[in-house]
Amino acid sequence: MTQPTPSAAGAGLLADLAALGPYFAVEVHRPGSPLRPPWQSLGELTGSPGALAGRIGEVRERLAAAAGCPAAAVEFRVAASIAQLGLCARLLSPALGAAAAGRALPVDLGQARWVPALGGPFRLSLPDTAVAAEAGTAATAPAEAGTAATSALLAGPITQIVRSVEAMAVSPRVLWGNVASAVNGAATMIAAARPDLAGPGAQAAAAMLRYPPLAGTYQGHPLRGFRRRNCCLIYRLSPERPAYCGDCVLGQ
Repeated sequence: MTQPTPSAAGAGLLADLAALGPYFAVEVHRPGSPLRPPWQSLGELTGSPGALAGRIGEVRERLAAAAGCPAAAVEFRVAASIAQLGLCARLLSPALGAAAAGRALPVDLGQARWVPALGGPFRLSLPDTAVAAEAGTAATAPAEAGTAATSALLAGPITQIVRSVEAMAVSPRVLWGNVASAVNGAATMIAAARPDLAGPGAQAAAAMLRYPPLAGTYQGHPLRGFRRRNCCLIYRLSPERPAYCGDCVLGQ
């Protein structure tokens, strides 16, 4: 896929995001440009149950290999929860990073592209128009623009992913808990990479966590005593020697 040349504002945003880490890095493409391998449409995951089930199956096999057991031994709902957490974290992180820097990064799942990968953040490409906007206008302050973009992301793509996975296997409370965890995790990574953005990052994360479906899924505040009130189910991979995430309710 040929990379278009972004505007100065867009290039600056892309560089700032890449500096925060691989979960924040974004590539760009021209809207409507041909889709060429290895790139795939990210929107197919919510538009096609078969595509989503295939992704969950791949995650299931990866989890089984790590646990040293056959894929059938890994509960489908565990793999579905982990797959959804990874997808949401990858989409939320760039948007939160942009908001922390006073910029807006709209994410349209239908136009987003990805290169599927396991065991870490996958390559993500958005239309170059998503990074073209300047940092705020006379009518919209930068912070307000960033908050509007993250709210739209939660109400649109993230809700689509949650509903798609819920229809297949997992409680929405667990799935929205995963979203809350991803938001706090992104804020934590921002603070580690750019201490000067720790405050704005925490504020942007707190604004995201006020999204109604996230109510009751966590306690505390971003970067300050954040703790989930449910579990992503990863502990079920090995009940004899369960592993817990740092913010898990079961680890208290």
